[in-house]
Amino acid sequence: MNEIFLLKLGEVVLKGLNRFSFENKLKSNIARRMRPYGSFNVHIAQSTIYVEPQNDDCDVDGAWDACHTVFGIAAICRCRPCEKNLDAIFQAVEDYLGDDLSMAKSFKVESKRADKRFPMTSIQLSQEIGGRIAEAFPQVAVDVHNPDYTVYVEVREQAAYVHGPAEPGAGGLPTGMGGRAAVLLSGGIDSPVAGYMIAKRGVEIESIHFFSYPYTSEQAKEKVLELARLMTRYSGRMTVNVVGFTKVQEVIRDQCPEEYFTIIMRRFMMRIAERIARQDGCKCLVTGENLGQVASQTMEAMAVTGAVVDMPLFHPLIGMDKKDIIAIAQKIGTLETSILPYEDCCTVFTPRHPKTKPSLREVEAIEAKMDVEGLVAHAIENTEKVTVRYHGGNG
Repeated sequence: MNEIFLLKLGEVVLKGLNRFSFENKLKSNIARRMRPYGSFNVHIAQSTIYVEPQNDDCDVDGAWDACHTVFGIAAICRCRPCEKNLDAIFQAVEDYLGDDLSMAKSFKVESKRADKRFPMTSIQLSQEIGGRIAEAFPQVAVDVHNPDYTVYVEVREQAAYVHGPAEPGAGGLPTGMGGRAAVLLSGGIDSPVAGYMIAKRGVEIESIHFFSYPYTSEQAKEKVLELARLMTRYSGRMTVNVVGFTKVQEVIRDQCPEEYFTIIMRRFMMRIAERIARQDGCKCLVTGENLGQVASQTMEAMAVTGAVVDMPLFHPLIGMDKKDIIAIAQKIGTLETSILPYEDCCTVFTPRHPKTKPSLREVEAIEAKMDVEGLVAHAIENTEKVTVRYHGGNG
């Protein structure tokens, strides 16, 4: 039998009566992710999804990498199926895991008997296979407490499966089960991570980027589109709404006190984002704001900014340390692009002394002198929709 993947379910197993819909969605997500890599049979049994290549033309390594990015999976392993008898199981261990065992200093066997018709208990199976391994690999010590390498044997309904240690899956919930959200995507480190974090909760996402040409360059726009493409490795294909924001920022510069530039700019962003989000069927807005990180991210400033929207406003990074955000950015592959030296519109007309504790009444009085609705409508009319997908074909 050929090598297959076993994908172990995460939080999905905790669902109640609607667990079946979560499992079906997850199975269809995996099947879609496998298509660029060939013909794979994807089915589910006993809280595990089986991914089996159907012919030798399949790109097994590409499919394996793609499985790491599917939300809803807790752990994944490559394994060798075999018949459910001791000789076949040991032969599979020797053939499939022999190289790993040869390099190990010590080992143990862990068995799971999901098929209760199998005549041995899990402990008996581990002892029998462990004894045979000890004879075949006398240089590798047996250590049941702290082994260098663990051999896993799973006896299931269709076959027995042998594999080494599993690798972590992407976790979270299946994409498409948590609604739809619009992520305010800048060119920095934080917002792509925020998008990843909300997508991990099963949420389909699109992005909204504010572009102020000629104050920000075409390279800055392409940088953001590349960040979105990198995010789609996990989220699936995405629409990026590139909002023409130049006129709004110029009016703010000309008509508002300098210390209020940033807070009023962000209020316009929220108004525009909410309109676009509602048009596209999104139920919430998501930002990469992090409490206390910059002047516009104080409690007072965020309260004034959020006061202009009626839909939920989520901040997945609100209490995280910067080092932890950077670690996630590195993990999902966005960090190197985020630190490219192309500035976004948030750096345009930056006040020397921004207001960190603005009053909502004062801000509303300033905005009352502006054509708020006209500026919002102009920005929405000057929005370009760009569809992006991961370079590797996922999504």
